[in-house]
Amino acid sequence: MASNPLTNLFGKSPIAPIQQHMTSVRDCAQTLGLFLDAAVEGDWNAAKEQQKAITKLEHEADKLKKQVRIQLPKNLFLPVPRSDLLDLVRIQDHIANLSKDIAGLMLGRQMEIPEKLTDLMRDYLQLSIDTVNQAHRAIDELDELLESGFRGREVDFVESLINELDKLEHENDKAQVKIRAVLFKQEDSLPPVNVMFLYKIIDWVGELANEAQKVGARLQILLAR
Repeated sequence: MASNPLTNLFGKSPIAPIQQHMTSVRDCAQTLGLFLDAAVEGDWNAAKEQQKAITKLEHEADKLKKQVRIQLPKNLFLPVPRSDLLDLVRIQDHIANLSKDIAGLMLGRQMEIPEKLTDLMRDYLQLSIDTVNQAHRAIDELDELLESGFRGREVDFVESLINELDKLEHENDKAQVKIRAVLFKQEDSLPPVNVMFLYKIIDWVGELANEAQKVGARLQILLAR
């Protein structure tokens, strides 16, 4: 069967794999919430199972990332720059990697969260997860944006999603300041090495929200083009 020259020109759309990639990324972050619940309870067997689930999701995200790259050859006709889409996937992928790193470090050290930090840490992580969820909602509109030619009401709707994403990331920043201040007051009563790794985990949880915001910022660049 002869190949269709139009198919050769336009190729398969990479949008669906990008959206699927973001879904795996979101699932990584959401599973991190379950991991933290188990870790806080000291149930390291359950935590290990959640860590395995995160690792599996991260591997799925890696496969989808490669699929996007395959479906983005340089001769593929797209209404937006190929480099912007590749950057978008790269940023999304950081979220999955961070989720895996957080779970891996906490499990490996069987890190205990001080009692005065437990509720704060849960709320702080949930804010990061909410920010990732919002980034997922924005990326879920990418196919609609493509169909609309990045014009009209769809653009306004996605802009509103990105604005909400920015607000969530700002709330996460405030939560990070609060939890770091509480930990600072607890430092003298905790082993110094534990304190060092707690600060690292706090930073990485904040990075989840930062990377989610970057997804929105990259999407905004696509809208501006």
